[in-house]
Amino acid sequence: MPGPTRLIPASSRTLLLTFDAFGTLFHPRLPVPEQYAAVAHQFGLSRTTITPDKLESAFRDTFRAQMRQYPNYGRADVLRGQYGGPRQWWEEVIRGSFGRVLSAESGETRSEHPKDNVPDSMVEVLLDRFASSEGYALYDDVLPFFRRMRKLKSAHKWSFDRIIVGVVSNSDDRVPAVLKSLGLTVGDMRADQDQSSMDLPGFEVRSIKKDDAGKQGKDQKDRNLDLDIDMVITSYEAGQEKPHRLIFDVARRQALKVSRPWLTSKTRFRSVHVGDDFKKDYQAARDAGWESYLLARDHSAVHDDGVKEFPDLLKLADKLDIFP
Repeated sequence: MPGPTRLIPASSRTLLLTFDAFGTLFHPRLPVPEQYAAVAHQFGLSRTTITPDKLESAFRDTFRAQMRQYPNYGRADVLRGQYGGPRQWWEEVIRGSFGRVLSAESGETRSEHPKDNVPDSMVEVLLDRFASSEGYALYDDVLPFFRRMRKLKSAHKWSFDRIIVGVVSNSDDRVPAVLKSLGLTVGDMRADQDQSSMDLPGFEVRSIKKDDAGKQGKDQKDRNLDLDIDMVITSYEAGQEKPHRLIFDVARRQALKVSRPWLTSKTRFRSVHVGDDFKKDYQAARDAGWESYLLARDHSAVHDDGVKEFPDLLKLADKLDIFP
C-alpha cells in the first residue's frame, strides 16, 4: 500500500521568523523603578525613602554588578550545582536595589546593605509581577500582526510552504509566561542546549501528559496553525547571549524539531530575525547568516542607509512578502 501523502514537500520552502522579546514585542507598563516603588509603598516602605529616582540608579548599578558576577542568569554556576538560576538572580537584584537605597538613606556602607529589611512577600510579588501582564504590555502592532498571520496560515495563503515563528531573547524562562499572559499562544519548544530546559532551575513549569506527548508528532501541523509562537529560545536555556551566533544556531536546530516530520534536512529555510537592538539583533543575526530587520521602536537611533529598518511589524510584514 502506498504511504501517507506528505502535507509538506520534502524540499519545502519554510520561513523561520524570530523576534526579540523585550523592546520588540513587549515593554514595561510603567518604568521598572516606578513599579518597584509602587509595590514597596504597598508593603509599608517609606515614600520619601523609596522613590523611583533613587531606585533607578540603585537598580542600574545592582543589575550591572549582577550581570558581571553571574552572567546569563548564573547558568554556568547552575550547571555546576552552585547557583539557583533566574529566580535567585532576580531576587538578589531586587534585594540589592532596595538595599542600596536603604543604605544610602541610613548612611551605612555598601558592605552593610540592609537587605534583610526587604520583606520576602514583597520580593515574591515583584517576581510574579514581572512574569505577567501586570508588569508588561504588548506594543500596539503586535496582536494585529499575529492575528493577521494566524488567519493566513489557516487559509494556506502565505507564500511559503510553512511558517515557524519563534522568539530569540537575551532573557530567562519567564518570557513564555509573559507572552501567554499578554494574550499570545505559545508552544512548548525551548532551547534544550546541553541540558533539557525543564531540568534547569527557573520560573517556567510545564507538564505534558504522556498521551499528549505521544501525539505531538502526529498533531504538529494543527498545533502550528493554532500557535502564535512555536518556540521560545532564551539565552539562559541556549547557553549564550546575543550577539553570539550560538543562540541563532540553536533556534534553527529547534525549528527543525518543532515541525517534524514535515521538515527535513532538505528543507530550504528563509531565516529572518527581527529586533530593536542594532548590535544584538540586526548585526548579530546577519553575522549568523540570517536575514535581519531592525524594528525602530526608539526613533532616536541613527544608522547607516543600508540598514533594513521599519517602524512597526505590519510594515515589516509587507516587505517580507508574508501576506498576499
